[in-house]
Amino acid sequence: MLQFFLILSAVYSMGMAAPLPDLFSYSPAVGDGSGTEFSTASEGRITGIRVWENNYYYYISGFQLKYESNWTASVGANSGNQMEMILNDKEAIIQVSGKYYSGYIYELVFITNQWRFLKVGQCSGLSFNFYPTQKGNELRFLSGRQNGSGITSIGAHWATIRTAPGKA
Repeated sequence: MLQFFLILSAVYSMGMAAPLPDLFSYSPAVGDGSGTEFSTASEGRITGIRVWENNYYYYISGFQLKYESNWTASVGANSGNQMEMILNDKEAIIQVSGKYYSGYIYELVFITNQWRFLKVGQCSGLSFNFYPTQKGNELRFLSGRQNGSGITSIGAHWATIRTAPGKA
């Protein structure tokens, strides 16, 4: 009986010491997908977002994400009406919604865990709604395609952000 208890204790201790697996999910891309592939994957948390809307056709012409204190290269065209949101401490994007139609993404809505949002574009086309499948996950990066004039498809990648102890 003592041996059984020692073996069970050892197995339990090893299980407690093993790191938990990272929980990832992917919201599959919407849109026609023409043009060049993009990915905004970078290190750290997303702390801001910029989105440009085409002034004539009103589709999403481009966007840019900020990770910690660094902006990624812009995706698509950084021309037209620009809107921006800087996230607060401990704020994360937990939902991305919008509309797509006729080859372009026409609307993007980013919603945070503090119930703030950034809405850019026109309410025209087919709706999509991206969110993580695991509780506690947040937006890590966006991927899809762009054709130089605008965003033609978009998908969202979600994961838990691990922080060092004391740096929540």
